[in-house]
Amino acid sequence: MNNFWPVRVLRFVSVFFILSVCLGMYFYPGGNIHNPTQAGYSFTHNFLSDLGGYHSHSDEVNFISGFFFNMSMFFFSAVGVAFLYIRALFRDDHINTRLSFVGSLFFFVGTVFFAGVGLTPYDLYLDLHVFFAVNAFRLLVPAALLYLIVLLRSEVDNRFAWVTAGYLLCVVAYVGYQLLAGNPFDSLDEMVRQATIQKLIVIASVVSIFSLSFAFQKQLDIITARSNI
Repeated sequence: MNNFWPVRVLRFVSVFFILSVCLGMYFYPGGNIHNPTQAGYSFTHNFLSDLGGYHSHSDEVNFISGFFFNMSMFFFSAVGVAFLYIRALFRDDHINTRLSFVGSLFFFVGTVFFAGVGLTPYDLYLDLHVFFAVNAFRLLVPAALLYLIVLLRSEVDNRFAWVTAGYLLCVVAYVGYQLLAGNPFDSLDEMVRQATIQKLIVIASVVSIFSLSFAFQKQLDIITARSNI
């Protein structure tokens, strides 16, 4: 098995996503849900989804920003496809094989939901857009938990498992916050909190996936070494 899906795809998508979002932020015309006159994009006052609308909150055409953001969300589904191949790395252990299979399914569906975020701009399909955005992270909870167990049971260095454990705690806390948080349309302070926390969990997600690529490379090296004995 080569490292295209378990390693290269995860690293490429992680870097591509960050670069595309940064470009989307740079080209965003301006405005937020409480202030249409805001200049440009604000880390604390804009949601990531603002980048993907056909029009910005300042009512300007948002083609360039929307192109980069929605393309990055669509490409994120490649991570889910990669996980369908990654489970083969743990086939030497029957328990890990089963756990990674179910974990990979959760990752796959979760990343398909992220692609759904990009395919349903908030200013055209708000309810569907929110459905995809909210449930994508909820699907990553069991996915991260199952792969944490797989990594702890594998021969891979436990430092990769601890990164996944840290991410699991973050995503559980974020899902809990989603359930308890108020409506950002009703309060400027609530909007700022949610917009900021959203970006932090997205950064944590990308870092976790990038870290997993190194764990999977180590597992692939172990398999290769065994085959050469």
